[in-house]
Amino acid sequence: MSEVIKNRYEFVVLFDVENGNPNGDPDAGNMPRIDPESGLGLVTDVCLKRKIRNYVETVKEDSEGYKIYIKKGVPLNRSDREACSDIGMTEADDKKITEGLKKLKKSDPNVDIKLRDYMCQNFYDIRTFGAVMTTFVKANLNCGQVRGPVQIGFAKSIDPIISQEVTITRVAITTEKDAESKPTAMGRKTIVPYGLYRAEGYISANLARKVTGFSEDDLELLWEAILNMFEVDHSAARGNMAVKELIVFKHSKELGDCPAYKLFNAVEVKKKDTIEYPRKYQDYEVTICQDKIPDSVEVRRMN
Repeated sequence: MSEVIKNRYEFVVLFDVENGNPNGDPDAGNMPRIDPESGLGLVTDVCLKRKIRNYVETVKEDSEGYKIYIKKGVPLNRSDREACSDIGMTEADDKKITEGLKKLKKSDPNVDIKLRDYMCQNFYDIRTFGAVMTTFVKANLNCGQVRGPVQIGFAKSIDPIISQEVTITRVAITTEKDAESKPTAMGRKTIVPYGLYRAEGYISANLARKVTGFSEDDLELLWEAILNMFEVDHSAARGNMAVKELIVFKHSKELGDCPAYKLFNAVEVKKKDTIEYPRKYQDYEVTICQDKIPDSVEVRRMN
């Protein structure tokens, strides 16, 4: 694996949705998430990280060093057991593992560090985003929580979105009785006709060096995953979603050259004056104000 990253980064991701639901809200009948005060659309950080995990899992297929810790339908304790087995705890029962780890902690005070290092080396998403490992917490080990160097905030739409409910005809009849009385049924789905979203993220070289070992190779894989995170996740419910641009700010040193907000403020996204209702990415102008960015910060635009 390549060396650990030595530079701090910030990044801006611009992605759009057309006739789809980018992130349903379970508390609102799975309608698109909306800020009730501004009308702007929202996509949670958890949703975006899930898509990054899915891409890495797809392209790496659990190869060495690139396993995924948080998977759908896979208990976290299953991965915890791998780590316990690797450092000499072979019992399969969770209670025995916890008791064994407590005993091992007394004889080896560095067992928590060994477990943490194992998880970081073998699981890409822990190395990237961090994780809370519950089995280890029960054993009173300090590695129960790992803070990852990569953090992503909520994505917010540039303009207010319209949540449109569409009535559809269903031919999937549930019961024989229903089939006799009504060959079709009505259904509903909620879509956003069009929305351009902006998400902002941070990468700490300091945490990468001190905690997880997030490397230059991991970083390039992260950029690849962000650019393609919707390409392995297409569905009728989400409509046409795509990352349009990834703007990366690379600082000259580990702790950075300026506050992150100044770099984010340098990226301006506005709809064109001639456009009243944006319906495509080309209806917007994306401008980077170089005079707001220190000369020591390198700017990279990817699409």
